Amino acid sequence: MRTRKKLRDGMEASMARPRRRPLKASDIEGLEYFDTLVPLLARLKDIGTERDQAGNRQLFYDQYVCLLLLYFFSPTITSLRALQQASTLEAVQRRLGIRATSLGSFSEAARLFDAKALHQILQELAAKAAPLVDGPDARQLLDLTAVDGSIFRAFPRMAWALWKDSEHRGVKLHLHFDVFCGTPLDASITHASGSETDQLRAMLRPGRLYVIDRGYLDHGLYREILEARSSFIGRIKDNGSYVAELECPLTTADRAAGVVSDERLKRVGTPHHKNELKGHELRLIKVQRTNDEGAVETWWLLTNRLDLPAELVALGYRYRWTVELFFRWLKCVLGCKQLLTTSENGVALQIYTALIASLLIVLWTGRKPTKRTWEMLQFYFQGWASLDEVQAHLEKQKLNALKSQDTDQPPKKT
Repeated sequence: MRTRKKLRDGMEASMARPRRRPLKASDIEGLEYFDTLVPLLARLKDIGTERDQAGNRQLFYDQYVCLLLLYFFSPTITSLRALQQASTLEAVQRRLGIRATSLGSFSEAARLFDAKALHQILQELAAKAAPLVDGPDARQLLDLTAVDGSIFRAFPRMAWALWKDSEHRGVKLHLHFDVFCGTPLDASITHASGSETDQLRAMLRPGRLYVIDRGYLDHGLYREILEARSSFIGRIKDNGSYVAELECPLTTADRAAGVVSDERLKRVGTPHHKNELKGHELRLIKVQRTNDEGAVETWWLLTNRLDLPAELVALGYRYRWTVELFFRWLKCVLGCKQLLTTSENGVALQIYTALIASLLIVLWTGRKPTKRTWEMLQFYFQGWASLDEVQAHLEKQKLNALKSQDTDQPPKKT
């Protein structure tokens, strides 16, 4: 009997999940990168301290953001508990100016520190990004902005993130992505059922060329984009009603891009509906392509850009895929797929910080964030790669990018 019990105990021990070894200071390197962030985040320090009359607060807003950035940049920190443990390390405390922080303090911070202040810093950093791609197409499609939304699955106890039915929870990131800078331009976070068209309306800026898919089909929205002194390339349904005014001739380059027709429009929609776009000159460009299933489909692309060749309108819409690639990077490579908190404000803080981390990579390296570059940065933060080796990698990536610019084509869907 005793032998059987020992055998069972041994089997349970072997099947148990191995305990993660304690985090050590040697696991985290490259903290000098965070020195450049301290002045940028300094304005956050006093936010959320109004109730702390006795001066007992130990975790401040700017320190909390630095710890979240450390979570994204350090491959050894994979959970909130690991992040809490990192705060106990002397090297982290010295570089970030923090004290050892409890899990309860992290939970409170996620609800206390207003995410709107971090959103403002995101916008300021985005304004510093410069185009990474140069060429005739990039210059004609200047300020091309891909707009889309992506859903993050949430915990069942997050009642504010109700989605589909009572059993599903989700959070939606509404993102404006600067195609040629390779960086997020602006963002908002809602529950998964949040309206994409309403969020685009709220974030409109002048001087942008918005590229949007059929999920944003709304003639009133198109009018508001034009009233905001911006332009758009929007895919519409291929059975929509319109009245053509003029058929434009196609060039050889247009046909090579799959363009089958280019029409100036007199009206969009049926006479029975309000003409939201009355008084605005529009064109409808039809592009044929072979989809992933091997079937031929036709894109109907509506735009107000009469100055662009039809081939560039088609190219501009193909660049919309860059925002999908960025979502994949954000979730699968950067690791933002796993939410660290359940509060609405805390989720916004985490996602805004992830977007800032992506921006910082572009600003630090001068290149779009790729998986290879991210791995090299992680090697550096683990102490496995030197700063010279990181620089050599970036120079190699720069040369490869210069070679690829000769084609000046959007990234392919993979």
